[in-house]
Amino acid sequence: MDYRFANVRIGGGGFVSGLLYQPSARGTLYARTDVGGAYRWDAGHARWLPLLDWLPASDNNLYGVESMAVDPQDAGRLYLLTGTYADPSAGNGAVLASADRGAHFTRSDLPFPVGGNEPGRNDGERLAVDPNDGRVLYLGSRAAGLWRSADRGAYWTKVRAFPVADAGIDTDATGHGGRTKPVGIVFVVFDPASGRPGYPSRVLYAGVSTRGTALYRSTDGGGHWSAVPGQPTGLRPNHMERARDGAYYLTYGDEPGPDRMHDGAVWKYVPASGQWTDITPLPRAAGQPSGYGWNAVAVDASAADVVMTATFAHYTPRDVMFRSTDGGRHWVDVFARSRFDTAHPPWLEEHTPHWIASIAIDPHDPDQAWFVTGYGVWATHDLTQVDRGGTVHWQFLDDGLEEVVAKAIISPPAGAHLLSALYDLDGYRHDDLDAAPPQFTAPPRYTDADDIAYAAGQPDLIVRSGWFRPPVPSIVRAAYSTDGGLHSKSFASEPAGMQGPGGGSIAIAADGSRVLWFPRDAGHGYLTTDFGRHWSVIAGLQGHCRVVADRVDPRRFYAVDARERVVYASRDGGASFVPLDGALGRFAAATAQLRLQAAPGAAGQVYLSGRDGMVRGDDRGAVLDRMDELTRVDAFGFGMAAPGHASPALYAAGRRGEQQGIFRSIDGGRHWQRIDDDAHRYGAIGMITGDPRLFGRVYFGTGGRGIVYGDPAPVLP
Repeated sequence: MDYRFANVRIGGGGFVSGLLYQPSARGTLYARTDVGGAYRWDAGHARWLPLLDWLPASDNNLYGVESMAVDPQDAGRLYLLTGTYADPSAGNGAVLASADRGAHFTRSDLPFPVGGNEPGRNDGERLAVDPNDGRVLYLGSRAAGLWRSADRGAYWTKVRAFPVADAGIDTDATGHGGRTKPVGIVFVVFDPASGRPGYPSRVLYAGVSTRGTALYRSTDGGGHWSAVPGQPTGLRPNHMERARDGAYYLTYGDEPGPDRMHDGAVWKYVPASGQWTDITPLPRAAGQPSGYGWNAVAVDASAADVVMTATFAHYTPRDVMFRSTDGGRHWVDVFARSRFDTAHPPWLEEHTPHWIASIAIDPHDPDQAWFVTGYGVWATHDLTQVDRGGTVHWQFLDDGLEEVVAKAIISPPAGAHLLSALYDLDGYRHDDLDAAPPQFTAPPRYTDADDIAYAAGQPDLIVRSGWFRPPVPSIVRAAYSTDGGLHSKSFASEPAGMQGPGGGSIAIAADGSRVLWFPRDAGHGYLTTDFGRHWSVIAGLQGHCRVVADRVDPRRFYAVDARERVVYASRDGGASFVPLDGALGRFAAATAQLRLQAAPGAAGQVYLSGRDGMVRGDDRGAVLDRMDELTRVDAFGFGMAAPGHASPALYAAGRRGEQQGIFRSIDGGRHWQRIDDDAHRYGAIGMITGDPRLFGRVYFGTGGRGIVYGDPAPVLP
């Protein structure tokens, strides 16, 4: 079945962790992201082209791109170091190699994990191609040392001569959940002057994220290594760039980033003399932290003394970018002489530059430059105006680079066809899928949203939950709208004694008469009949539950505890729940990754899915139907019935036997057709729903490629 897929346009929103020009092909620029894959800039259409949409759900971990490299002698060569999490449970990483600018890739699996979304992902580049011999690549890992390939990335061997055997240096970078994380070797840099075309370079450097001895050099092509004399200590190196005159510029921070960095420096190193010079634009007082970390550094390929850098993780009021035209002796504040166009997308004016992990100056046009932020990419076409006292104009060029991570999506039968709850950007009412919308109106405006739901009988009545980084105790973390999400209002209060960060699961009765809220880590669920003026604790629900309202009967609710593999039902308006036994309960207990939804148009019926397929049951625990053709269901939802059919269309992401994909059923789940294709897989799909007003329309949320919608391709005569 032919489908056409496109992103629901938001206009960016995720952390672009690196930019890299291909110096031998004018205008060829690549971007890497921490969870959303890699992209190539299409200058002709002024948009980014995603390169990894072919990755299936089983390879979702490869959507995190920790590093990238190009062969300066071969315009088509691109290498990606992929792997999102360094935890062994996530699996090992891989190097993806392309000879045609990312149109196709070959894969080389690595014997260690890679951390594209771990601390230090803003550093780099860990992957490097020998500029004199494109067959030779080096790779700096987080905890497995330095690696080398002599066949364009097909096979890798460990460089046992590198003095830091496991690269697990100063593993005090705290990651998610408070775990310590190794950061390891954060960059590899070749000296092209130490070789000639066709003969490998003799000199190369590798930097390790440690406050001690961090920079090492080899003068025999990687056979032996020694610490670079005179190097600064006390801070961690982040980036190293070589200028055309042979000088190197390095940035340092007290922490690896990106979440925090309170101190740092910028240094210049001249190998010919062995001289190190502190050229930090905002120097610190002796013995005192500066308050500024430093991360990105870039050099102008056409002018040896032109260098740029920026502060890092300095959120208030924003990070600052500097430019020097005399090798770092004097600096100009670029942003003080800049103008930012914040008209598009409409949510942009509320964001300021931060997490400037990469700056790229076009090697063929010094007026063209880019920098990344935690929410997208800025570009200018008149950078050198700052050298003449003029104004630099910046545009947010993020079209096509849709990296948001959805937490929940809904498609009500009235109003906007789609509403979303997202990490980092709260959420949106999508009146036009192809135009970036404003965020939900504030107040409240959450840092992160967790859930969103509508009343089946009153679809203009919307409820949503969210939370804040850092916490904002004065704002209630649940909100409602009576006009389909056009305007929102916070609930009157939060439940007394509520613990945890807020957010969590939220559901509203079919007639809008009551709301159930199960906040994250609260341990209890709560019920209100007056949008938060009064709350009561739900009886019978504890742990980590997701609550769902019946789509017909306002007295019926359901809940699922995916950790404990238990399904619950309520017939008293959500005041109390009982666990379901019978065949439905046994199905829940026997499978993992449970997903629960109420059946459209049928009171007292639910659909339950997991790793062992999907069933339809009732609120007494009976199984009414088994959809055995799908052997695994990761997400499912309902849409408008096909012409001539009574039951709603079903959409599911999962497996049919060994075939992984997105499937559609128009006969109640008895038969399924795959609707995606091998070029449009989008990794793991965490949520999916059809449109109740358009047969065939499907929406789904990904782990880093935003929200995607699909329509059946027109049938040609």
